[in-house]
Amino acid sequence: MPHAIRVHETGGPENLVWDEISVANPDVGQARIRQTAVGVNYIDIYFRSGLYPQPLPFIPGREAVGVVEAVGPDVTSLKAGDRVVYSGVQGAYTEVRLAPVDRLIKLPDGINDDVGAAMMQKGMTAWFLCRQTYKVGKGDTILVHAAAGGVGLVLCQWAKALGATVIGTVSTEEKAELVKAHGCDYPLIHGKDDFVKVTREVTGGVGVPVVYDSIGKDTFMRSLDCIRPLGLMVLFGTASGPVPPFDISILDKKGSLFLTRPTQNAYLPNRAKVEEGAQEVFDVVQSGAVKVHINQRFALKNAADAHRSLESRKTVGSLVLVP
Repeated sequence: MPHAIRVHETGGPENLVWDEISVANPDVGQARIRQTAVGVNYIDIYFRSGLYPQPLPFIPGREAVGVVEAVGPDVTSLKAGDRVVYSGVQGAYTEVRLAPVDRLIKLPDGINDDVGAAMMQKGMTAWFLCRQTYKVGKGDTILVHAAAGGVGLVLCQWAKALGATVIGTVSTEEKAELVKAHGCDYPLIHGKDDFVKVTREVTGGVGVPVVYDSIGKDTFMRSLDCIRPLGLMVLFGTASGPVPPFDISILDKKGSLFLTRPTQNAYLPNRAKVEEGAQEVFDVVQSGAVKVHINQRFALKNAADAHRSLESRKTVGSLVLVP
C-alpha cells in the first residue's frame, strides 16, 4: 500500500502524519501517477496551519513530478509511462495519487525530476507575476521581497532576462550573495539596509512601477513608499503574517496606487493557460535564463522537517521531498 502525508488536525509541523492510503483506478479525466519528486512551497504551510481552511483530513502539497501508471477511460492525451509535472493541484505529498489530466503537462527530457518538481509552482507563479500581473520589460526597475525564496529567486532571474533592474530584499549576507549571482542588482538585507531609501535612490526619487511582496505584514506598508504614482503593489504571500486592515485612501495619498492579491487559480483557469505558462517556464529553464536552485532534499515521510526548515526563513531556493 502506498503512503502519504496527511493533516488530520491543523497546527504545527508535527501535524504532518505519515499514513498508509489506498488509491483507486483513474476515472474519467484522471490519471494515476507514481510520484518521483514533490515540491515544497510556503502555501503548504498556510494549509497545514489552518490559515487557508481545508476539509479534514487532507494531503498537502501542490506540485510534483511522476510517471503515469494508468489513465481514465476517456483519456487519449497521456499513456502509461509518460513523465508528467503539475502545479496548483492539492494533494502532492504522496507516493501515488490520482490527478486531473487537464493539469498534467509532459515534462521535457532536458529537465530532471527534482528540478521539475521544484520549478512548477514557483515557476508558474513567477510567470504570471512578471508576464501577466505586471508585464516586466526592458528599462523597468522592480522591487522583490524575499528574493532568495523559491519564487523570489526565479522572479529575479526572469525579470533580469526581460531587461529589468532588480532590487531584492533578503535576511542574511549569504542570501544576498546568492541573489546577486541570480539576477539581483541591488541585494538588500533586512535590518541593515533601508529598502525604501535605496529604492528611491536607485530610481532617482521616482519609485518603482511594481513591488512583489510575499512577506506581508512586516514589509507591506513601507513598500507602498517605494512605488511611483499609478504603480502596482503585488501582495502574493504573507510569510510574516497577514497585512492588518488599513484605510484604502492611503493608496490615493501615495500616488493613486493599485493593489492586487493574485493567485494561480485566477491566472490558470483552464488548460490553455496552463499550457501557455508551462511552456514559458520550460523555455526559460532550458535556455539557462532561470536556474532552479535546490537547497535541500528530504524524504517524503520527513515532510515535517522540511516545513520546519522553510518556516525558519533560513532556507534559500527550493526544497524537494523524495517519495
